[in-house]
Amino acid sequence: MEVHNRLLEQDDTGNYRRALGDLEEKTRRRFASLTAFRAAGPIAGPIRIPIVVHVVYHTAEDNISKAQIDSQIDALNRDYAATNADKSKTPACWAGLATDSQIRFLLATKDPSGNPTTGVTRTQTQVLSFPADDSVKSSSSGGADPWPSDTYLNLWVCSLRGGLLGYAQFPGGPPETDGVVISNTAFGTTGTAAAPFNLGRTATHECGHWLNLRHIWGDTEDCTGTDFVDDTPNAQYPNYNKPIFPHVSCNNGPNGDMFMNYMDYVDDDTMVMFTPGQVVRMHAALEDRRKQLVVNALMVT
Repeated sequence: MEVHNRLLEQDDTGNYRRALGDLEEKTRRRFASLTAFRAAGPIAGPIRIPIVVHVVYHTAEDNISKAQIDSQIDALNRDYAATNADKSKTPACWAGLATDSQIRFLLATKDPSGNPTTGVTRTQTQVLSFPADDSVKSSSSGGADPWPSDTYLNLWVCSLRGGLLGYAQFPGGPPETDGVVISNTAFGTTGTAAAPFNLGRTATHECGHWLNLRHIWGDTEDCTGTDFVDDTPNAQYPNYNKPIFPHVSCNNGPNGDMFMNYMDYVDDDTMVMFTPGQVVRMHAALEDRRKQLVVNALMVT
């Protein structure tokens, strides 16, 4: 939200605000029609999102392995397909809500020039660690330039300052900074990934933001906030670590906060699910602000 609010403050033209507002209106209409997005033409089955992973490293350890990158892609696909074994931790009252998003992620096989690629770029930097100011997204500030954001999900992996695990840009923001940034200590399930953030769920959470999901507590402290999804209970604050069910806030008893949702702040081994309402929001973004990427995905995967 720090990045989101900064973009709003810098939005002198109002384009970002209008894009978000238009998307919210279209999302409301999609909720009303209760339909999920299905791409037309040659796209069949789950929607495929091509990823380019930009590894920005200072030390050799930061230059994470391909195996670690693959482990993150695998984790994303388990979580977004609801095939993660630990979804069994979902309390019985919500067990029927753990939903396959019908979204899958894969490394790009063609670069912007049409040449074969592993879907990974590697950039050595003199920067020890990056703040959440998008500097990792530009070679001029020691990072790596993005590939076209209407064709790829740009995912940067680097050392982040201040204990930050990751951040993302909502749909409708500037294309030159569009994408997701993840700390190399919270990326994937092996290598430099460190407990309690070593199951790949930071990327699951941040890709949720990239697909227009909000935090489960609505980013306020007085119970007036909303994530714009009806099947997630209102919550007062973010939850951390490993809460005990039920954790009641905002008069949401008896079941309390849905802290096991991917859009809370709990440990990786405690977040296990998306809801149908969240899937509708993601599909609305894919039909609107992310639509061109869905179409272009056929050319690079």
